[in-house]
Amino acid sequence: MGRRLSLRALRAAALAIASGAAYGHEVPGLAPHHWWQAWSQEAWLWALWWLPGLLVIAGIARLWRNAGIGAGMSRTQAACFLAGWIALGLSILSPLDAVGEELFWVHMVQHEVVLLVVAPLLVLSRPLGPLVWGLPAAWRPGAAGLARGLGLAWAMRVLTRPATAWWVHALVLWAWHAPVLFQAALRRAWVHDLQHASFLIASLVFWWALFQSHGGRQRQGVAVFYLFTTLLHTSALGALMTFSRQAWYPLYAQTAPAWGFSAVEDQQLGGLIMWVPGGMVFLAAALALFVAWLQGPAPRGATR
Repeated sequence: MGRRLSLRALRAAALAIASGAAYGHEVPGLAPHHWWQAWSQEAWLWALWWLPGLLVIAGIARLWRNAGIGAGMSRTQAACFLAGWIALGLSILSPLDAVGEELFWVHMVQHEVVLLVVAPLLVLSRPLGPLVWGLPAAWRPGAAGLARGLGLAWAMRVLTRPATAWWVHALVLWAWHAPVLFQAALRRAWVHDLQHASFLIASLVFWWALFQSHGGRQRQGVAVFYLFTTLLHTSALGALMTFSRQAWYPLYAQTAPAWGFSAVEDQQLGGLIMWVPGGMVFLAAALALFVAWLQGPAPRGATR
């Protein structure tokens, strides 16, 4: 029975993709044949994305110009930052966001991009140093003082403890998929923005805690455990949505049919996206860290 439900969702997805151009009638907020025009109109959100990215890029340019290419951020890290930054912009500013308010499975894709693509890439790039260097020299002491005054360093130390980061990530994920909160995010723009900010912050904290360089083999072993348990609970949430015969989010019943889905089929496809592709990312990261743990520390003098 569960297999039939999953196959129905996949067939509906294929049908919607193949015949998307045929759906020309209006749905609340967005017409399916105009989805590609639905870029964000919120200037503050564009600024919030552009400004930190441009500061990091300016910082990289300044560091590389003064101390040589690779100083402060390697080429690989710079590539990770650019990829993560662009993926973040596409996830929150592109039509993906608007269509996600019409289709749950697209909303799920958006969340998975933030949780599993944007956050690990940004963490691996370690952009804080270049970000500071991107500021005008006269602003840097004030920025450092503001960070201390806001307790950001203390918050980072507390939140990036692996156990704390695991719980924050898990609670944010499960809480926002509770029907009352998820539907509130569909109804109100400020709740929607809070939801996405919560996912981004929780996922950055989670991956930062796992990818920290200090702690050696013990840290790697702990990271493998937390990644594996995260795989289990996110897969469980995805499976619950996939096998459910009832729509958890009735608001999508008003919009999904215009795109070729019933609300339940839309939900099932979203659950599969969280369960299978999402689970594979956690599994791949856990295996990579497990291999690193088995290999042990690099020999002294070896280059990284």
